[in-house]
Amino acid sequence: MSALSLRLPDSVHRHIKELAQKEGVSINQFIASAVAEKVSAIATEEYLLSRAQRADKKAFAAILNQVPNRQPMADDEL
Repeated sequence: MSALSLRLPDSVHRHIKELAQKEGVSINQFIASAVAEKVSAIATEEYLLSRAQRADKKAFAAILNQVPNRQPMADDEL
């Protein structure tokens, strides 16, 4: 595990402290979790973009064209 020295504006530090207390975790654990979530979100976006580049748009359109054009079922409009 690595140590990291981090400078934060006082207002951000205050908010992190409050949120960590509400969550029942340490500030360190809260920040580590927040960073892990951000890293995961970026990795997911990169993965989806790479998959999208391999997509066959004509095949996708052909599949969509098979969907019947009809009114939504009751209670399915929202």
